[in-house]
Amino acid sequence: MIELVDVSKHFGSLQALKNINLKIPSGQKIVIIGPSGSGKSTLIRCINMLEKPSSGQVIVDGVDLTAHRAPVAKVRQSVAMVFQQFNLYPHKTVLENVSLAPIVVKGVPKAEATESAMKYLERVGIKGHADKYPAQLSGGQQQRVAIARALNMHPKVMLFDEPTSALDPEMIQEVLEVIIDLATGGITMVVVTHEMGFAKEAADRVVFIDEGQILEDGTPEHFFEAPQHDRTKLFLSKILR
Repeated sequence: MIELVDVSKHFGSLQALKNINLKIPSGQKIVIIGPSGSGKSTLIRCINMLEKPSSGQVIVDGVDLTAHRAPVAKVRQSVAMVFQQFNLYPHKTVLENVSLAPIVVKGVPKAEATESAMKYLERVGIKGHADKYPAQLSGGQQQRVAIARALNMHPKVMLFDEPTSALDPEMIQEVLEVIIDLATGGITMVVVTHEMGFAKEAADRVVFIDEGQILEDGTPEHFFEAPQHDRTKLFLSKILR
């Protein structure tokens, strides 16, 4: 479903990614872990071309997004992203926030998009808040609205860029439980997170990145119980105290 081939990314003199090679089969749940500034968010943003690689190829669902005149906008319709910030329209209700993109981007009839939006709001546990505005919701509820909005595009791939980092500690679990529930379905998921418990519970595969390079790539059991790289061992020794 996703393939990165020798992907590098420079921001001026800073090289954020260094020859990243990564294949993610359809339906796989992959968690990307690493210290701050390691390149995690840059990597996930390259998958849907929010960041354009300086070199290398990004192939999603058989389409090389780095090719000249690649249909990036069309592929993005099937690659949904949930950010650290919720990015909801403050002047629109929860239901309007969730139903808008299918109507505007895909031309879905309003009644159909609204019906589908209600289904996903129920799935993430906030159907009863459909007529409220974002400011009336907690951070955890707003992030669940953002997840429902992403799902309402019926994506093949879900990207999560540290989806709990902007939340108060007591709200983190409610959002993680929604994502864990999604992980039981057949959707391909890539999650950048610092939540080690989530990685153990929901991931098929854990990738550890540091200084723009993939240092470890394996099952959660491999990553947490038998890491091979000294940098991985040091990272885990600090974060799992």
